[in-house]
Amino acid sequence: MKKIQILGTGCPKCKKLAENASIAAAELGLDCQIEKVSQISDIIKFGVMMTPALAIDGQVKAAGKVLSPEEIKLFIQ
Repeated sequence: MKKIQILGTGCPKCKKLAENASIAAAELGLDCQIEKVSQISDIIKFGVMMTPALAIDGQVKAAGKVLSPEEIKLFIQ
């Protein structure tokens, strides 16, 4: 099972990224765990300076923008 982490403090962009990640996983039929990382100290541990950010299995794939479901699919396939 893939672990998708949404790094952000809960702003509208962070919520949209989480929603898009759910859509991408559902469209691919993948069993994914989506986790929201909202503590600033935890986000910094990833080396992320701009949110929202997307991490797959602990690796940051994108930061500072809201990826579309299509873009997220490329990372989780």
